[in-house]
Amino acid sequence: MHPFAMIESALADANVARNEIECLAIGLGPGSYTGIRAAIALAQGWQLAREVKLLGISSVEAIAAQAQADGLRGTVNVVVDAQRGEFYLATWELDENSQRETKPLGIVGRDVVESLLKAGEVVIGPEVTKWFPAGRIVHPRAATLAELAAARTDFVSGDKLEPIYLRETAFVKAPPSRVV
Repeated sequence: MHPFAMIESALADANVARNEIECLAIGLGPGSYTGIRAAIALAQGWQLAREVKLLGISSVEAIAAQAQADGLRGTVNVVVDAQRGEFYLATWELDENSQRETKPLGIVGRDVVESLLKAGEVVIGPEVTKWFPAGRIVHPRAATLAELAAARTDFVSGDKLEPIYLRETAFVKAPPSRVV
């Protein structure tokens, strides 16, 4: 479905008009490069047109908050596919009232995640069982993202929204055209 059609559908379902939106929470990743960039661009355009407040929220923070909402407590390791046989990993401490990052997001190899599981650690993520069957699937929900956003005041202008990338972008510039 086209992003604008999805927005119109969600607004209609909620019986909310576009001009009633005061704040947009934007997932900054890590995740799909194109999806994150498209979400940021859409939020920037909305802010230009309507002067809404913007908040950027990490995918792993949203996953940790969802795990807490689902009743998980204690130390959890959030794992997201980073491609190239690597994984994004952040450790969170969850209690009844809050979630706190105790080890910041980084890129690790499969062996690191396997060692966490062998040590009896809890490993969660949106696709984690694809690589680690002992992990637990946790998807962030829009309602949880909204609750995170409602508790925050660190609004930013659209030009300050940055996707979360931990790996340098690598590309090869095409050579100049040949004259035939």
